Amino acid sequence: MPAANSPLPPQEWQPPAPGLVLPPPDHVLSPRTGWTRAHWEAVADRLLDALVPYASPGFAQYRLPGRASWSGEHSDGLEGFARTFLLASFRIAGAHAGATGPLPPAVTERIDSLTQRYARGLTTGTDPDSPDAWPPITERSQPMVEAASIAIGLHETRPWLWDRLPDRTRQQVADWLAGFVGKHPVDNNWRLFQVVTEQFLASVGGTYRQSEIDAGLDRIEDWYDGDGWYRDGDGRNFDYYVGWAMHFYPLLWARIAGAGGGSADGGRVAAYRARLSRFLDDYVHFFGADGAPVHQGRSLTYRFAAVAPVWMGALAGASPLPPGLTRRLASGALRHFAERGAPDGAGLLRPGWYGPYAPVTQSYSGPASPYWASKGFLGLLLPPGDPVWTAAELPLPIEESDTRRVITAPGWLLHGTRADGIVRLLNHGTDHYAPHTDWSRDEPHYTKLTYTSRCAPLTGVHVRDRHLDAHVALLAPDGTASRRTVVRPLAVRDDRASSWYEARLPGDERTYHVTTTSLPYGACEVRVSEVDAPEGVAEGVTVRDGGHAVAGSRAPEVLGGADWALSQRDDGLTSVVVGLHGWRSAGVERAEDAHAFGPHAAVPYVTAPVGAGAARVWVTLVVLTGEALDAAGVARLRTGFRVAVTKDAVHVTVDGEPDRVVPHRISSSYGEA
Repeated sequence: MPAANSPLPPQEWQPPAPGLVLPPPDHVLSPRTGWTRAHWEAVADRLLDALVPYASPGFAQYRLPGRASWSGEHSDGLEGFARTFLLASFRIAGAHAGATGPLPPAVTERIDSLTQRYARGLTTGTDPDSPDAWPPITERSQPMVEAASIAIGLHETRPWLWDRLPDRTRQQVADWLAGFVGKHPVDNNWRLFQVVTEQFLASVGGTYRQSEIDAGLDRIEDWYDGDGWYRDGDGRNFDYYVGWAMHFYPLLWARIAGAGGGSADGGRVAAYRARLSRFLDDYVHFFGADGAPVHQGRSLTYRFAAVAPVWMGALAGASPLPPGLTRRLASGALRHFAERGAPDGAGLLRPGWYGPYAPVTQSYSGPASPYWASKGFLGLLLPPGDPVWTAAELPLPIEESDTRRVITAPGWLLHGTRADGIVRLLNHGTDHYAPHTDWSRDEPHYTKLTYTSRCAPLTGVHVRDRHLDAHVALLAPDGTASRRTVVRPLAVRDDRASSWYEARLPGDERTYHVTTTSLPYGACEVRVSEVDAPEGVAEGVTVRDGGHAVAGSRAPEVLGGADWALSQRDDGLTSVVVGLHGWRSAGVERAEDAHAFGPHAAVPYVTAPVGAGAARVWVTLVVLTGEALDAAGVARLRTGFRVAVTKDAVHVTVDGEPDRVVPHRISSSYGEA
């Protein structure tokens, strides 16, 4: 191990005064958000200060209140240390970034106290005889995840922390991290945890295997699907892990390895930069004008970690975004959550989206799991004089015009509207089902037809099996709904996206093919759905198309007619479904404590019979808008859409738009409509 430099002064860490105090907004530098680097530092400090009451005596664990993960409280305490150490490391290194002389006394005091606090935790956490000792790294265990955050934090703070630790502590830390060597992580983004951990060990003279680093970097090549998009392991797994893991860790590995992108690394870093640049060209369209990212995928409790790849683009010199747009996107997301209860009044990040809400977490999530949000503070590594901090903010694409974006790899079509700032994701390719997996499990964060920046899927345990919102379901006579299991992509292009799935009903041997094509029109989506059962249709089966679930602190208002229904929040956010062809009835279903955005939710839907003499194709107008609508407004809206169903196709006509034709995929004769 290399020799230590001057040791850290032997002083106890003292918590600063509590409370989040933000500097005044700067509407000249940041005309969109008002936020500057000082706001990021203030939020980071508040998050770190609030943890102190939950620290173990040796500061090696943070045991926050809440449900333990499946790994147990001991591992959860390590998670609390590692994920907040990542945030502390960005704060510490960021304070020194670009500094040409001593730091101001107030900054010195804060940064030294943070350094002391985490140095103490590193010492006691890696001491096998300490009551604070961390659990060892074993096969496919949670400490593998946390080791990566510790390794990154140690690399980024090396001059101020690692190089000043006593030799014994550094040896202890290296020995604990070396528990990764020879182990087998889960075969997905976890491969990259091994890469960065062992690369850090290599950089400090510890034990490592170059073959394991290379194998991890080689493995992610199998999951690269082009245009900047990775899958997270085998299967059609696309979500925010693409950004905060698959793009994040390879370029952090490059920082630790000192790989500059030349031929010495085999062209890896150049490829990672090019892929990230292409990814960000799409990714900028995932955020609404209010700063909210589209609500899709697992681990959403990491919240503003969603901006980690945006900062990484700037840090790695790999961003296609102007500096002012980078900060606008990132600051908008952080401010969005900070103004909606994350962090909460105690300064903590609770498992949830805004306030606490367990269904957006997974069984591997512990009370400190949300602190992977620390990745969103990566931009603090850029010095205060960097253009991302000094350039004037620029508007998001959705703030300038309506948007539409084809994303081929995951089978997504994004469309956003400038008038209300909402982004909608039409999903015709992602389901999160790995090959040979158990298809009986439910995946509401992956298998819905639509996700948005203003709504979430219904995820309460008492409503999940209803499969109501953003889904075309078959209903058995007893009301059991079919699930959209494996999504079979058909096409995604600028004016449409389509897919099908195999629907099954209890007690029914038949396999029904449900095909849906989504046609975007501004705030509207026209869904063309067909059902085919080669062996015939069971008696009493019906079909239902569900709209967006809107939710808030108060019960949404609901309205409806013979073939239309809506639910509407107090602020005007409105979800509408209108039966344009084939539907017989409509309604609204309410749900309590089942939605990440609020305790009271409501979903409009339309229904119709399936079978002999009934339609076999249905056309629905699905709307999510920030404009409040009443019955007259719905009537005006529907007059803009004209539908003709022939024996060969569905023809959709909208004034000012080219006619769109959706050919039938099944052989039944529909007759003229």
